[in-house]
Amino acid sequence: MIPLSWLIALSAVVFTIGVVGVLVRRNALVIFMSVELMLNAANLAFVAFANHMKSLDGQVFVFFVMTVAAAEVAIGLAVITKNTNTWPSSDFMWFANATNARFAAFSMSSTDMKITSA
Repeated sequence: MIPLSWLIALSAVVFTIGVVGVLVRRNALVIFMSVELMLNAANLAFVAFANHMKSLDGQVFVFFVMTVAAAEVAIGLAVITKNTNTWPSSDFMWFANATNARFAAFSMSSTDMKITSA
């Protein structure tokens, strides 16, 4: 039998890889895969604790997390494929730059409390 600490350590490593993938990568598909890694790491921790406590509660919760993950993948991939022609690329930096440029056009001055053009 595999010790609980090893399973939790493996879960932590997989979750960390997912977090690094979300924070470092900019491609939409890679970000979705990294989110899936994080969800699978949480599922591994749930199953490990459920097995350790001789309970089925963690495994039932894993079933619901997997259902939500499948729905997230289906909706996320549908949005990406639908907007393939309208988005410049699957790189999310263009979206961040466009959003920052839109909000940077107006700034709120604390002294006179009026909207000024940047």
